[in-house]
Amino acid sequence: MRGFRHLAIAALAVTGLAACATPAWVSPVEVTRFTGATPAELVQGTIAIQPATGLDPQSIEFGLYRTELAEELTALGYSVVDGASRQLAVLDITESVSQPDRRGGPVSVGGGASTGSYGSGVGLGVGIDLSGRPAEEIARTVAVYIRPAEGGGNLWEGRASFTATANSDYADPALAAARAIEALFTGFPGRSGETIEVE
Repeated sequence: MRGFRHLAIAALAVTGLAACATPAWVSPVEVTRFTGATPAELVQGTIAIQPATGLDPQSIEFGLYRTELAEELTALGYSVVDGASRQLAVLDITESVSQPDRRGGPVSVGGGASTGSYGSGVGLGVGIDLSGRPAEEIARTVAVYIRPAEGGGNLWEGRASFTATANSDYADPALAAARAIEALFTGFPGRSGETIEVE
């Protein structure tokens, strides 16, 4: 029984190792886009970027995504302006954080007894999960709607979503903004109604 006691104490001592960092993980970016009835009107003249309803235009988050969006629109051939414009790019951003459930406990113990020619014995097996508590997952979605400034239906709209663990590089809002916007405008305007994945 002394051996059993020593092994049990050792098992308890190593439970603290379960706090080791879990591997970082990032999903592909899922992108869906739709083109309106008059695609020839896209990339024509000036465009202003506006926040969607409920999005704070003074927030750091909006500023990061706006900068990335302005660069992409400029690369397409638009002239991005702050005042009156021919078209509008309405920018919407959503973010949620979740804590995945941890399956099982950090330490499992199994025991067994046997009797043989040289006496009896007690065996104890200790299984230790060193993966630690799962990192939080950050899900981000960015949507852009391009429409005539004077009103009317959308000329184009797109949505990009991906998830990253809080211990990954893309937990950084600036890197996340760059990745999402770049994926959203890959192959612009894209095939209407098609959903693609961008690594």
